[in-house]
Amino acid sequence: MPLIPEEPQIHESAQGPRIASTPRPVPGPRPAAPSRPGRPGPPRPAPPVQRASRDAAKPVPPGPPAPAAATPQLQLVPASAQGALDAAEEAVDLLLDSGRAPGDVLVITTGDPHPWATHELSFGEASYWAQHDAGDDVFYTDAKIAERAGARPVVVVAVNGGPESAAVSALSVAHARAGALLIVCGDPQRVNPVLGAGV
Repeated sequence: MPLIPEEPQIHESAQGPRIASTPRPVPGPRPAAPSRPGRPGPPRPAPPVQRASRDAAKPVPPGPPAPAAATPQLQLVPASAQGALDAAEEAVDLLLDSGRAPGDVLVITTGDPHPWATHELSFGEASYWAQHDAGDDVFYTDAKIAERAGARPVVVVAVNGGPESAAVSALSVAHARAGALLIVCGDPQRVNPVLGAGV
């Protein structure tokens, strides 16, 4: 039967481009975080800790550091002293996954130093602080020397032990250095009295 001009036959291949639907991310447990450059040792598994609120993972547009009078947004991630470092690592991973530049983040510990800091300090303080000054990666320091660190948009504090004075010092320095966001990972019973003391 001949084709009628009013009813042209349309072949399946002539329907135009097909639009593939983009799969949406599904919330749930994340796979183990891959090692970032500069992190010694094998990749760390994702720890089973309480996650920070979604606001912690939202990127903040880059810009100049906040003026000294501005108060950074404060987020508390409950964690034991033994789990505070893992909680801080998880917070850093969430920040980086959300688009934060690694150079935007400073991590301060109150107890044992972060393994990266220990490793880098083994090459000497000049090399260690040169990495801080370059500002192109997450920088880890501890409460004893944190005052030397400069301001960064995000500061993460791991209250992973140490004397009470170390926690007070670290939180005070962190509050002064954080431009937009201060994340504190630690025991709320230990952290809240310090935070309530004007930090």
